[in-house]
Amino acid sequence: MKTFYPSRIIVPLSLRLLLLTVTLSLGQLPTPVAAATPEEEQKATELIKVADEAKAKAEQAEAALKAAQAKATELQANLTKLKAQIRNAEKAITDAEAKLKPEQEKVTKADAAKKAADAVATTARAAAEDLKKKAAEAETKAKAEEAKAAAATKALTDAQAAVKTVEATVAASKKSLTDSQAGLQQADGQFAAFKPQLDKVSTEFAAISQEHVDKRRAAEKHLIGIGKLVSFAETVAPIVSKRCLACHNARTAKGRYNMETFAAILKGGESGDALEAGDADSSTLFVMIEDGSMPKDADPLTPEQIAAVKNWINTGAILDAGLSASAPLIQIMPKETQPNPPEAYPVPVPITAVAFSPDGATLATSGYHEVVLWKVEDGSLLRRITNVAERVYDIEFTKDGQKIVVAAGTPAQIGEAKIFQVADGKLLGDLVRTDDSVFAVSLSPDEKRLATAGADRAIRVFDFATQKQQLLIEDHADWVMDVAWSADGTRLASASRDKTSKVFDSTTGDSLVTFNGHGAPVYGVGFQADGKIVVSSGSDKQIRTWNVADAKQVRAIGGFGNEVFRIVITPEGNVYSCSADKNARVHQISDGKALQTFAGHTDWVYSVAYHAGTKRVAAGAYNGEVRIWNVDDAKESLKFIAAPGYKPAEATAAK
Repeated sequence: MKTFYPSRIIVPLSLRLLLLTVTLSLGQLPTPVAAATPEEEQKATELIKVADEAKAKAEQAEAALKAAQAKATELQANLTKLKAQIRNAEKAITDAEAKLKPEQEKVTKADAAKKAADAVATTARAAAEDLKKKAAEAETKAKAEEAKAAAATKALTDAQAAVKTVEATVAASKKSLTDSQAGLQQADGQFAAFKPQLDKVSTEFAAISQEHVDKRRAAEKHLIGIGKLVSFAETVAPIVSKRCLACHNARTAKGRYNMETFAAILKGGESGDALEAGDADSSTLFVMIEDGSMPKDADPLTPEQIAAVKNWINTGAILDAGLSASAPLIQIMPKETQPNPPEAYPVPVPITAVAFSPDGATLATSGYHEVVLWKVEDGSLLRRITNVAERVYDIEFTKDGQKIVVAAGTPAQIGEAKIFQVADGKLLGDLVRTDDSVFAVSLSPDEKRLATAGADRAIRVFDFATQKQQLLIEDHADWVMDVAWSADGTRLASASRDKTSKVFDSTTGDSLVTFNGHGAPVYGVGFQADGKIVVSSGSDKQIRTWNVADAKQVRAIGGFGNEVFRIVITPEGNVYSCSADKNARVHQISDGKALQTFAGHTDWVYSVAYHAGTKRVAAGAYNGEVRIWNVDDAKESLKFIAAPGYKPAEATAAK
């Protein structure tokens, strides 16, 4: 089996009863009986008129009261919200002062409403006194209005008290802020005064430490030269890395013995200490190496390797000066030149990476321990760039076409990211050295930084000019298969075998958002030009687009017959892809529309590249074949086997 490098408002009952009482009290008064004398009728008419006038005024008062109650409720809600929002001095000042004036205006309005209610109640009381017993309904109404006026008075009092509380909070926050600012100023001053002393001490310490390391290294070099010492980093670490780590690492520590670092080697495993410094014959590690028990199920170490380990233990089993005992062996070992590729390939190798040069005239492809440059015009060989790990997984040209960045690895042994000069293949930088493959490299838009991703679950960011590591992001739970920059260089997107894609702050390394929808390993990732959309591809036979703002999936693009590997996002809003269904494709990101299918490959298509200037797309397959098409009509313009010196006819005859 082939594998890819792996509502409703409820009125309180008491208020509803109050409103019902008021409604009944405001009904029409009974009409006088016909037997009444004209004088009595006249007087009744006059009294009814007075009562009706009082009713009208009471209705007005009721409306005013409801408005006052609504505003008082709103005021209380706003004040409660205000208290909850005051979290620190500066924000409390901003929020409280912004709300203080409106609240004062509401108090003024509530006061006016209260006064109006008082006036209505006074009028109603006068009417009730005039009507006396004959106007009991008016009396009841007046009492109700007085109660409402009292409620309005209480609301006013509460609002005034709340405003005072806010004013006090503002004053306290201002004082706290002033005190904090003064304290900060003082602390800044103290630090500024102390910094020269700190720098001096740090410089002196660094110089003294370096002097110590230099002197110790000089002594060690002499002792090594006379056979009294063996270098762990130069002699023993390479042996352990190549012959022991496959079985004794953090993930598969057989016998609970992890040998990934010097400290771990000394710690030993379930059998206890592995080494007895100065006595190899009493050291479990050496005994098992000497009798062939280690490496298990593999060829024993050579006599020279066994002798080197024995001499290292007998001479003290020390670590070279200046090296960290907790550093992975791969980082302290000498950087070895990678083996040369075959002069002529006996068989093709899978094309796991392709890249166009900026001018579109050259196509770089992955090879075995090399990157191969070909003429796009006719597929002829231009140059072979060597000193690369066994498998090349990603290639990127700089904008001027003078440099090429390569991600490569020898599985379970070494991972690397290197920079080469295109003109002559000269090695310009060796940035990453891990104990497993590096799958992706990506230059920032301004080419000032370089991001890498690999099987150690890490994303690393380097200063491209100085080649110094700036950032290490270890947020994924499995291999990181791809990494890409946003157009403004502020964010990084990742694709991982842990079935997620993520977005990180490229300065701090903080995780900003995670996309979980694939449900299967994610292989490719990229940003849309505006940075608002991330596009990812994976083992679930889908290309998915995600909204960075809320982590929600925008759409899933289907139609693939198998896993979707690498993707390339173009500025105009298209996504090019390659799949194990033996095709390359281009889709429109905005609506998922399929624009072209680039057919012809007879095996899984692992890599894809697009060149805007020449409107060409290239793809490499598992069987070593590279094909190039014109984008507009999807017609093939070139195909060739990207294996220098490979002769199919001779290979067939040899069988």
